Amino acid sequence: MSGVNGNGSLRTEPVAEAPDGGLPITARQEQFSLAFVRMVAAAAGCSIKSHETDYDGVDITVVSSAEYEKYYCPEFEIQLKCTTQHHLLKDDHLAWSLERDRFLKLVNPKRFTPALLGVLLIPEDPHQLLDLSEEGMTSSSRMYWEHATNLGRIEDGKASRTVRLPRINLFDVRGLQSLMHRIGEGGQW
Repeated sequence: MSGVNGNGSLRTEPVAEAPDGGLPITARQEQFSLAFVRMVAAAAGCSIKSHETDYDGVDITVVSSAEYEKYYCPEFEIQLKCTTQHHLLKDDHLAWSLERDRFLKLVNPKRFTPALLGVLLIPEDPHQLLDLSEEGMTSSSRMYWEHATNLGRIEDGKASRTVRLPRINLFDVRGLQSLMHRIGEGGQW
């Protein structure tokens, strides 16, 4: 807070740091992963369709408004996860464990719209999620993905399945545009 002293000079008082918003870390991670995908989609010229629930094993749908050789407005659904567990990142993949019910919904061969699993790897310290200054915004977070049809099968009686998301499948602008092109052209994943 500032004001003017009796002698006309500027008076400044220390400003208390704003309190934390109080959102639990898991909810912050969910919101950050949604925002991350929204930013990449916007930069790639795509839009997002929100889902009221993730009961069907996906969180949002990413849509292109472009017309390709085979399809107009291709889209895919994505199940989002977020983690600070950097030990899951291996030389060529990110290992992620999916609970049985989520896994089966995501890989269901009768799924009409193509689906992906995306895992966002963020810093452990929540204060390092974003660096925002007058020069711009940066984040050391990154998302890896895999098409649901490439996640394999789960054995009978198993409660979960650990899947591998290749490090070459980085969810970025160029990669998203390439995904949309493949879908729009009717190509195979």
